[in-house]
Amino acid sequence: MSVLDNWDSWKDFLGDRLHQAEGDGLDDRAVSEMAYEVGDYLANQVDAKNDQEAVLRDLWSVASKEEQHAIANMMVKLVHNNGTK
Repeated sequence: MSVLDNWDSWKDFLGDRLHQAEGDGLDDRAVSEMAYEVGDYLANQVDAKNDQEAVLRDLWSVASKEEQHAIANMMVKLVHNNGTK
């Protein structure tokens, strides 16, 4: 089963990657930019595996670049307390 198949697993996976990036010394701006790049890749290259991912993809597709950055930043906030610490 892929981490993309289950929303909670996906949030935990993202939370783990976020904590790893922070532990490696990446600042908030770098994390934000990586979140944007991941969001853009997923929205354009990966099929949604659940309803939540489909909503995010649809929102991403109609958002301006500035709004896409806001979505990416909200995802970072959402997963900050997920994953193993």
